[in-house]
Amino acid sequence: MSRVRCQLSISLDGFVAGPNQSLENPLGEGGMRLHEWVFGTAGWRAQQGLAGGVESVDSDVAAELMRGVGAYVMGRRMFGGGPGPWDETWTGWWGADPPYHAPVFVLTHHPRPPLPMAGGTEFIFVTEGPAAALAQAREAAGESDVMVAGGASTAAQFLRAGLLDELYLHLAPVVLGSGERLFDDVGDPRLEPVEVIASPAVTHVRYRVRR
Repeated sequence: MSRVRCQLSISLDGFVAGPNQSLENPLGEGGMRLHEWVFGTAGWRAQQGLAGGVESVDSDVAAELMRGVGAYVMGRRMFGGGPGPWDETWTGWWGADPPYHAPVFVLTHHPRPPLPMAGGTEFIFVTEGPAAALAQAREAAGESDVMVAGGASTAAQFLRAGLLDELYLHLAPVVLGSGERLFDDVGDPRLEPVEVIASPAVTHVRYRVRR
């Protein structure tokens, strides 16, 4: 049976984005530091259609993250474009060929027609909430996994509703002090560590979410 997975980079003090997020700075002040471990890896660069990069344990993790994923769910802020009714000229942060290459279900309060992109990515906008988005994503994914791509609010909603099977955190040696926390108002999820991979740049901890 397919799994519902989520993976996020997180600071030592529990933030997945820094303070003062904006369209110009979507990860907030200092938030990009959480992801520095991945940008130079061969695994991540290959997913972006880029050559080169460093082969390392972090590269292996990056290459594995999207493997076996048949559909994605993300929040409105992760897709971007600002709050309120859609400016339909906005097609996401990723250019004409986003790295997903699968259906992506975007949680939003404002309807918008589906947005097909190059490479097999299609953004489908869902106004009925996380459970409805997950049902559509499961149907699209078939036997493959569904990945909850973020951001923090969407991941927290899935945790709070008991909809996640796996949470994979990349713990960066960064202290942000403030910003957007992952674990605010998520109830009492029971997380069982099943894998830990360490490098000089980051510690990867995979948790099973116990029902």
